[in-house]
Amino acid sequence: MPPPVSTPVSTPAPVAASLPSAVSDAPRPPTQADLLAFVRRTAADAELIASLPLDPEGRTWVRLEGPGGSEAWLIGWPPGTGTGWHDHAESVGAFLTASGELKENSLAVRLPADGWKTLELTEEIDRERKLPAGTGRGFGRHHVHEVLNESAEEHAVSVHAYYPPLPQIRRYSRTGQILRLEHVERPEDWQ
Repeated sequence: MPPPVSTPVSTPAPVAASLPSAVSDAPRPPTQADLLAFVRRTAADAELIASLPLDPEGRTWVRLEGPGGSEAWLIGWPPGTGTGWHDHAESVGAFLTASGELKENSLAVRLPADGWKTLELTEEIDRERKLPAGTGRGFGRHHVHEVLNESAEEHAVSVHAYYPPLPQIRRYSRTGQILRLEHVERPEDWQ
């Protein structure tokens, strides 16, 4: 996750004045900027962060109430743990390290959403970000990444938010420049 966050913000199209007020008063979905503001505020809640039970061997998580119907999680990362390569399908998202340090490896290219099992990645699309406490980032749909706690001794804790709530997570394996879709998880697999 990049030290200073510079996430493009998409804004909803303006609602024409001639539309009925019920349409113009409809709540807009949260943007990446909204999700990033939420994870930043939540990560600053020291009491909440300290309340997360930490397991020395596996990640722990607690579901949170996200803004505007988004899905949010508080996640604990023991030393040496990570997510593996994955994406969040059609959801946009944001996450921020509340304590410790995380590393994000990502691909600087949008991959096709469906219709493939194996892709050969071109050179120079890999990105690496160190995310010390207080640092986070937003991301768009189909963002492929892995998140790691590379510390040998310190837990990390992070806050994550996604909108719309995660319809699925696609998991990948990677060998060199070859990325393979391994399986698809549905919400019932992690809730």
